[in-house]
Amino acid sequence: MAEPLIQFKNVHKSFGDNHVLKGIDLDIYRGDITSIIGKSGDGKSVLLKHIIGLIEQDEGLILFEGKPISKMKKAERRRLKEKFAYMFQETALFDSLTVFENIGLPLREKTSLPKKKIREKVRDKMNQLDLEEIDHVYPSQLSGGMKKRVALARALVTDPEIILFDEPTTGLDPVRKNAVHSMISDYQKRFGFTGVVVSHEIPDIFYISQRVAMLNEGRIVFQGTAEEIKHSTNLTVQQFIQGLESRHDALTGLIPQTQGERRFREEMARMQHHLSAFSIILLTVENLYEINKMAGYEAEQAALKNFADKVRSHLRVTDICSRLGLNKIMLLLPRTNQDGAKDLCRDLADKMKSDGLVDIQAFPGFCFSVSAGIAEAEQEKPIEQLVAAAESSKNMFYEFKVC
Repeated sequence: MAEPLIQFKNVHKSFGDNHVLKGIDLDIYRGDITSIIGKSGDGKSVLLKHIIGLIEQDEGLILFEGKPISKMKKAERRRLKEKFAYMFQETALFDSLTVFENIGLPLREKTSLPKKKIREKVRDKMNQLDLEEIDHVYPSQLSGGMKKRVALARALVTDPEIILFDEPTTGLDPVRKNAVHSMISDYQKRFGFTGVVVSHEIPDIFYISQRVAMLNEGRIVFQGTAEEIKHSTNLTVQQFIQGLESRHDALTGLIPQTQGERRFREEMARMQHHLSAFSIILLTVENLYEINKMAGYEAEQAALKNFADKVRSHLRVTDICSRLGLNKIMLLLPRTNQDGAKDLCRDLADKMKSDGLVDIQAFPGFCFSVSAGIAEAEQEKPIEQLVAAAESSKNMFYEFKVC
């Protein structure tokens, strides 16, 4: 594995008698989104502020590209800070400034660029983020989700290498919350920045993270991939993740991936004892990005929510429906072989076509496209292999053209 871009080594921080960070060891890699999770009040935001230098550690080292930040000269530190941008929890937009002025603020404060060049850079960033129509609008006139987009545009306008997000979805409803996650993921792929996200949105944040670190009582108790944390043997991590088992995904109303995997294991045990077949159907919305381009991130997430609602309403009582990713839904069909799964899939597609999707009817000519992959379970075959088999067998399941 490559060397970490940022490293914490035995970092401690106290505020009076409150020992918040108790020996933090953490690796953050270039080009990844790393999410820091944990209980409220455990110091996640304090940790984040150490990265950008808003807070100085009492003990330990914080390294950037292998070099201790504390040993850098003043000019080096200044250049390092220019690589960072920070998206605050409450967006921190200035109500007295227009959207255009808010986005341009970091360039006016931190650079000596001429006014014409600043205007060009702001206009370019607004065009890239589809914010062209609101440059003279004030923040008080924007929705919560749109304020987050403007705040992200302001963070991106200096072309930073690293963006720090402190609870970026605080106060948003499920559609806008997932819209912000989708936006962060989309822009990270587009601009290539390294992202560090402090979040309590579990499991939603797993869908966009390459790495996850869990902070508990002042220490990092886990760091690894989003997939690895779900299978961690650490008791503290298990209890934290399993505490989500009874929840439903806030956006779609489906059970989360962890619970879907548990039901898979139950069906596998039933198949082994009773030779009872079962299958999965993997549904993938193939063109959420097109909805986003036409109507924005909130419309994209509303369409996904509406689709999930309709899928769930047409399933049999015994079928199990779970969210598998940003645009994927897994149906687990007990006592159903592959032929039975194909029949159910055709029936579901017919019902969906007759229902339509009212949330996107404002966009004539748009096709809502979903592919389906089907795989029948085999003895001892883990869920990852079954999902991969379903993925490789995908074909067009549902295409609803709104005219």
